[in-house]
Amino acid sequence: MKEIENVETQSPRHPRESGESLPRHPRESGDPENKSTTLDSRLRGNDESSGNDESSGNDESSGNDESSGNDESSGDDGRGGHDQQINLTHGGGGRAMARLIDSLFLKAFDNEWLSQKNDQACFSVEKGRMVMSTDGHVISPLFFPGGDIGSLSVHGTVNDVAMSGAKPLYLSASFILEEGFSIKDLEKIVKSMANAAKQAGVAIVTGDTKVVEKGKGDGIFITTTGVGVVPENVFISGDLAKPGDAVLVNGFIGDHGIAVMSHREGLTFHTALQSDSASLNGLVQTMVNAVPSIHCLRDPTRGGLATTLNEFASQSHVGFVIDEKKIPIREAVLSACELLGLDPLYVANEGKLIAICPEKEAQKLLSAMQAHELGKDAAIIGTVIEDPNRFVQLKTKFGGSRVVDWLTGEQLPRIC
Repeated sequence: MKEIENVETQSPRHPRESGESLPRHPRESGDPENKSTTLDSRLRGNDESSGNDESSGNDESSGNDESSGNDESSGDDGRGGHDQQINLTHGGGGRAMARLIDSLFLKAFDNEWLSQKNDQACFSVEKGRMVMSTDGHVISPLFFPGGDIGSLSVHGTVNDVAMSGAKPLYLSASFILEEGFSIKDLEKIVKSMANAAKQAGVAIVTGDTKVVEKGKGDGIFITTTGVGVVPENVFISGDLAKPGDAVLVNGFIGDHGIAVMSHREGLTFHTALQSDSASLNGLVQTMVNAVPSIHCLRDPTRGGLATTLNEFASQSHVGFVIDEKKIPIREAVLSACELLGLDPLYVANEGKLIAICPEKEAQKLLSAMQAHELGKDAAIIGTVIEDPNRFVQLKTKFGGSRVVDWLTGEQLPRIC
């Protein structure tokens, strides 16, 4: 059966990686003067598909096709420049949509499944239990320190699949674009997705694009769905925590939420905060290889560490005691939370995971995590206890104790 390692060897290589040219349009391959054709010019209609010979100087942008009278070049970026923009024809199912797909999505996500241009992807998987997860991404702002909505949409779904102990294999991607959205920004986002997928070792094999009227969206929303395979000897689930188990985290919490919020609000700190957004499947594989008996894994995204522990407590019918002094939190995050009136335990993360394992395996798992780049700051932060009330208790730095309840309301909207 096909494994993820075979994806790169069997998939067509991106021309920028191989050094070979792979033109998408006849004019690029047939006319040396057009070899440097930009994405924007291709989207304006620089191909011969209008039925007019290109040597005549007339292409479809001057004819009566669906993009005439509503060319995407009609938008101004508001900065005195001329910025190509998405318009309704890009989601209309016609030539403009096909041109957008060919010039941008197919080129960036290039692989053997996507290049078939079917409405679905047919692929083989290795032996094991299948895992599937889907995630919508609506973050604001779209670009933030350490990432953007493109890389985030890959990391988020890859991590959700990996938290079962699975090897993520394939992704689908659905885009909802708002009329007037910058094509240059879209290109940056798509390239970021492609890079994130390559780094995670997964392929984006199918997708969809829709365009809504101006004012009916917020630039761009991305939904990704992932599938993967769990090895036969691995059983990880949120309902498997046992009293006596150890609780581990792979590094500093709160970086993503504060980086996004500070950028959104125009705040600056002495220490530059970056989102921790990353694909954790490599770390998870290292952890599972070292300790196959891991009971629970989850990435503490919206609602942060506190919400994830309450989820585990509810699913497994147990309680937790967490030591505040052992939780890795940067001083910059603590300062920002104090300034913004936030509790860092509830701040979102995008490159962190919580692991629960038998206490006797905790040190072994910790060592394996710390040997990986994404787990070098890992720590054991608490333990699982019997508790019919399913409380998460925090031992404070001052020797007291408090209950860490479920998050009430929305602390940081549009954070992922």
